[in-house]
Amino acid sequence: MLAETWLGPKGGLVRLVAFVLGTYHLLVVSGLLTVSTMPMRLTHVLLAFCLLFATRPLLEGMAGNRLNKMISAALILATIGASAWMLTRWKPIAFSGGMTEPGDYFAGLIIIALVFEAARRAVGTILACIALLFFLYPFLSPYLPGVLNGRGYSLERIVLFLTTDTAGVYGIPIGVAATYIITFTIFGALLSRFGAGDFFFEISVRLTRGLRAASAKSAVLFSTLIGMVSGSAAGNVAVTGTVTIPVMKRDGYAPHQAGAIEAVASTGGQLMPPVMGAAAFIMAEIVGVPYTKVMLTALLPALLFFGSAFIVVHLQGVKNGIEPKTEDRSDPRTMARVLLDGLPFIGAFATLITLMLVGYSPFKASLWGMVALLGVDLLVKRRVDREWLGKITGGITDGGLGVITISAACAAAGIIAGTLGITGLGSKIAILIDAASHGSLLLALLFTMVTSIILGMGLPTTAAYLILATVVAPALVKMGVPALTAHFFVFYYGCISTITPPVALAAYVAGGIAGANINKVGWTAAAYATTSFVLPFAFCFAPGLLLQGSAVENILAVFTSAAGIFAIAVGVVGCLRARLDPLHRLVALIAGLCLLFQGLASGLIGALLLAGLMLHGRMTAPRPT
Repeated sequence: MLAETWLGPKGGLVRLVAFVLGTYHLLVVSGLLTVSTMPMRLTHVLLAFCLLFATRPLLEGMAGNRLNKMISAALILATIGASAWMLTRWKPIAFSGGMTEPGDYFAGLIIIALVFEAARRAVGTILACIALLFFLYPFLSPYLPGVLNGRGYSLERIVLFLTTDTAGVYGIPIGVAATYIITFTIFGALLSRFGAGDFFFEISVRLTRGLRAASAKSAVLFSTLIGMVSGSAAGNVAVTGTVTIPVMKRDGYAPHQAGAIEAVASTGGQLMPPVMGAAAFIMAEIVGVPYTKVMLTALLPALLFFGSAFIVVHLQGVKNGIEPKTEDRSDPRTMARVLLDGLPFIGAFATLITLMLVGYSPFKASLWGMVALLGVDLLVKRRVDREWLGKITGGITDGGLGVITISAACAAAGIIAGTLGITGLGSKIAILIDAASHGSLLLALLFTMVTSIILGMGLPTTAAYLILATVVAPALVKMGVPALTAHFFVFYYGCISTITPPVALAAYVAGGIAGANINKVGWTAAAYATTSFVLPFAFCFAPGLLLQGSAVENILAVFTSAAGIFAIAVGVVGCLRARLDPLHRLVALIAGLCLLFQGLASGLIGALLLAGLMLHGRMTAPRPT
């Protein structure tokens, strides 16, 4: 019993290592501990993989199996041994200009095998197979036809390149996981430990009280606020859906509709500044722009996604005949009292946003956000007790545990990126897309969209974006699309792949909670998120949607895109003041597309169609009795 308490997947030793991992990185990013890049990333992978193999079983259902324990223990020992070897060798290799010895090769082989197994356990077989396919390419390339043909490389060269340099396993993705992502994971875990979830839910319910479809609107607000911090669509559904989906079903939404609304809202949280999903930090690092620029670029599309979801649930409420109703006001607290109780969370977010806007790095800003959270909470409650300290240690521990899945995905993405770099496969994929599109940007975007959704299926957003950023985005850059725009294009499809059938992770979780057919939930969620399938095409042709145009273009983009998402929502739901027939739904969809694409002629056509549709709806709507 004692051994299981300390050595089990949720045992004290696991939580102690997770706390050490979180504390180590907080000390590094705060500057209190100075560590070079390579040993910092090596240590991160060492601790994260040990936690992963200790907490994730070999196969589902084998958690308590003796064989699983033996294999997991062997993998942990292999992780410690290979990482310790590399920690002693990184400096001689770096200072000698890359001179290696046989031990480096064997340690590298072990590390690569561990990465495949970590990716399989943490994310699934899909990511492990994709990484393995890219790893095998250098050895198969001499036998492949056409543009994919290559000269080939030896196993030793590939292994050493991927494990002794910062261009492979220990490349940019792991670097971002060990700085930006783990800091924000701890920040989110601390917010959760101190009660931010209850505060956000209370605010969401009070802001939507008395509105039509109030339960669905509060679900959209709540899931978006939590999704900003969690960075995982499926995880967000699991946390918030247990609260929001039953309430929506009780208020008149069909089970598949309630599940779809929750899945869409949870997906949108990753797109909403200031704390977007982990992939946004990786994007800033890869593209080489400040995170504040990523935030600004994401602002209007995120608001359009959020606004679209809000309009969809309202129109679906109208279509379902859901009327506004008086909410239970048994909670005697005023809104001012609720805000006062939430001052620690308001202070944390205000500090985070302010510091990032004045030029602080995201992880420095999040560190000060944590300080603000703890400081304001201390001022409000005026006590330091065992419970308060337990929330801090628990938050750091939860943050350390929360990063291990992302770290496994980042390590696998490092293999993909390293292979693309050493073989030139990335430029070959860009050539293939360019050749298939015959120079047409629209066709290239269409091929990129399909590729992005297929590669993203079954993967968390961060893993999906890492693959897309290294494999697909360079093709768009080669065709003249600005780098940040190209990465946003694939980022959006990486995000919404979680609600795109046939493999839609967020929709599956929501369907399970709602008790609905998961495929029906997936297709309904994809329909509700129609705007997100169109929006990336629009902002590739209209820079105003990313606030990258002139002042006039940016202002016009705000108004026309808002009207566009309204029209698309009307067409998707099939309701304005009353149900619409298929012809009027088609008119609404055409009007929305014309307005989103920002051209003068298309904008006028869209505005006229939408105005005519609304006038028709007003004239034909039944008069109230």
